[in-house]
Amino acid sequence: MSQQTIILPSKPKAVLEEGFKGVYEIDGLVPGYGYTLGNSLRRIILSSLRGSAATAVKINGVSHEFSTIEGVKEDVITMLLNIKNIRFNLSGDEAQKVTLSVKGPKVITAKDLSSNGSVEVINSDQYICEITGKATLDIEITIEKGLGFVPREQHHKQKAEIGTIFLDAIFSPIRRVSYDVEEMRVGDKTNFNRLRMTIETDGSITPREALEQSVHTMIEQLAAIISVDSQKIVEEIQMSISTPASSEKASMTEKGEDDEDVDVTDVLKNRIDTIGLSTRTLNALSAANIRTVGGIARKKVEDLLEIDGIGDKGITEIKEALSAFNLSLKD
Repeated sequence: MSQQTIILPSKPKAVLEEGFKGVYEIDGLVPGYGYTLGNSLRRIILSSLRGSAATAVKINGVSHEFSTIEGVKEDVITMLLNIKNIRFNLSGDEAQKVTLSVKGPKVITAKDLSSNGSVEVINSDQYICEITGKATLDIEITIEKGLGFVPREQHHKQKAEIGTIFLDAIFSPIRRVSYDVEEMRVGDKTNFNRLRMTIETDGSITPREALEQSVHTMIEQLAAIISVDSQKIVEEIQMSISTPASSEKASMTEKGEDDEDVDVTDVLKNRIDTIGLSTRTLNALSAANIRTVGGIARKKVEDLLEIDGIGDKGITEIKEALSAFNLSLKD
């Protein structure tokens, strides 16, 4: 009796990457596996990706959330709801604080918040409140990282300062995710599945990163059961998601499409420990989950400078290493 041939699906392909939305397709799934894989990835993307959110607010002169502030149009509850809609990107794991100190009259949005380099405000146009008189408003907001939805009672772990108001926090960086499955032809079979994943984030991560992280999570869980090297598989997945046709063409043009001696795709798959970087730079990039040449080339200079251990010297070193392959950092 002959052994049955195992048919494997294609690598993920980016159909659309626009702003915070991405559409990705996986072809050649055996009948039924489009739904199996699609539902699994969707559940992981919704529940298992870490994000940042406001967990506590302290407003000068306000002792509880059912207060009003003289000279401010909104009551405190409305202000808290608006603050909960602000999306943050916290670079480290430690809780950070952002502050606001404004004199009226003025319409206040998230761009008026002051923070250190560890906190980025994604939707800076988010409305907070309006000061209609000459009042002064001082606010301190605590930002933390977490998973899913966490009620405010869980943030109140120890005795807090008087006037601290804890918030329900939605940490997920995903706005929405869905999948569709359609039939396709593989050889003489017409009932194979094509899986199309549509992912929209809040901007703190890209849709591509959301897909990569969800696959990473799935592989880690399965690898723990059968004891295989999950990291190698994850790195192959990260480099296998192809770009849309228009972006791929532009990328080849930027790198020099007439250069027949350099296979850009193969170069991007090289591990960073093979291109001559110093130990300090290697450790810093690895800690930021950047392990391939392609992972570096997709970053901007300002993105790399936010990584602990990377400074101007490290940027120069990285640029020199990339230039050896006719590559450069993202503009």
